[in-house]
Amino acid sequence: MDRILIEALDVDTIIGVYGWERTITQALQLDLELATDIRSAAATDDLRLTLDYAAICQRIQAFADAHQFALVETFAERLAECLRNEFSIAWLRLTVRKPGAVARAKSVGIMITRGVRPSREQEPS
Repeated sequence: MDRILIEALDVDTIIGVYGWERTITQALQLDLELATDIRSAAATDDLRLTLDYAAICQRIQAFADAHQFALVETFAERLAECLRNEFSIAWLRLTVRKPGAVARAKSVGIMITRGVRPSREQEPS
C-alpha cells in the first residue's frame, strides 16, 4: 500500500492542562502517514482518485479550531478518528508534537497508529 506523507504541519489550537494554557493558542506540529493506493490517480492524473493532502491539512486546522483538549493524547485520538471517517483512510500513523511544553526538551508528543495496516501481500507490485 502506498502512503501519502504530510510532514511538520503547524497547527494552532488551545490545548493544555494548566489554566493559563486554556487562554492562549499554542502550536502543535504534526506528521502523518496515510495509507492509500495511488495507482489509479497516477494513471489518470486525477486528484479525485487519491487523498487530497491540501484538503486534509485544511480539515486538520478546522478540527483544531473547533476543539479544545487538555491532553495531546486526546487531540491525536480524536483527530485520527475524524480523518479516518471523513477521508476513508484505512490506516494512518499520526505524530503530534507540542514544542516547548517541557523545559530542556525541544518538544514532547505522541505517535499513534490506527486502522489495519496492509500486509505485504496486499501491497502493489
